[in-house]
Amino acid sequence: MNVRPSALIIQDNKVLTLRYCYGDSEVYALPGGNPDPGECLSEALSRELHEELGIKAKVSGMICSGEVIWPEIKKETLHMVFQAEIASGTPVLNPEETTALEIVWLPINELVSKQLYPNVGTQIQAYLDKSWAPAHIGTLVQPYVS
Repeated sequence: MNVRPSALIIQDNKVLTLRYCYGDSEVYALPGGNPDPGECLSEALSRELHEELGIKAKVSGMICSGEVIWPEIKKETLHMVFQAEIASGTPVLNPEETTALEIVWLPINELVSKQLYPNVGTQIQAYLDKSWAPAHIGTLVQPYVS
């Protein structure tokens, strides 16, 4: 099972996402990536944010974790979503480090209507409304797009 830390970065009631297009599907991913050998999750997340977006970030507590299981391609990923904030820099895509098409600041109230990766829009909204505490949420329903 792969482990993928990702960042919830909020500014002006909007969430930083990266837009990808797979076939006819648009997917909005929380920025993040895979740890290198010997790297802890917060270090990996900080490195990925710097490499892909050119920002330095302060990573804090975990918001949620959940598994995506895709039997179609025999792949499983444990997603760990962390609260983060931009310490310095302005997000700009680095095409050498990501295949994302653009940076999109999604309004918080649109999180449940967009296809997110990982698919945690409902949990993020509940966390921000303080009606849900950080937790492992089990298997996420994540549509597979090719």
